[in-house]
Amino acid sequence: MDKASKILLSPQKLDVIVQRLACQLLENHLDFKNVVLIGLQPRGIYLLDRLCALLRSEHGIKSVESGYLDTTFFRDDFRRTHKILTAQPNEMNIQIEGKAVVLIDDVLFTGRSIRAALTAIDSYGRPSAVELMVLIDRRFSRHLPIQPDYLGAQIDALEGDKVRVKWSDNKTECLVYLEKNEA
Repeated sequence: MDKASKILLSPQKLDVIVQRLACQLLENHLDFKNVVLIGLQPRGIYLLDRLCALLRSEHGIKSVESGYLDTTFFRDDFRRTHKILTAQPNEMNIQIEGKAVVLIDDVLFTGRSIRAALTAIDSYGRPSAVELMVLIDRRFSRHLPIQPDYLGAQIDALEGDKVRVKWSDNKTECLVYLEKNEA
């Protein structure tokens, strides 16, 4: 993080938000018998891992089915980039047929990653329902009509600014910050 960056969520606020998101999942899914949590690669998996750990350790949920999903080559804009794309490994050793799926990502920006995830999960079966959980919603930047069911915080940022989530094994080092566009 450089001097032009601004902290949006401190480690303490981030921890409270993750706790709240875990409680919202519990309210809607109780025992998690017919629920699968899927973290979107590369950064949604950190939120997924934190949530699963909380559900197990603090809320007594013994079994939480979860997986990691990469959507790189399902995106409608992947051929338009000049960058070399590297896909992350999928870890989808779960059954989603007939179950409620909760897609989990860190930042909802244009909605293209979520659209790609909806396409990608078709390869694994037909869920009974699909919900979306995001830590941060950049609500005024959407290209597609996609809205989260579970939301940590909404952040308004200017075009070109980047909202970054820093995850760490040490909760006191996790935070959300805004990287200003210096153009």
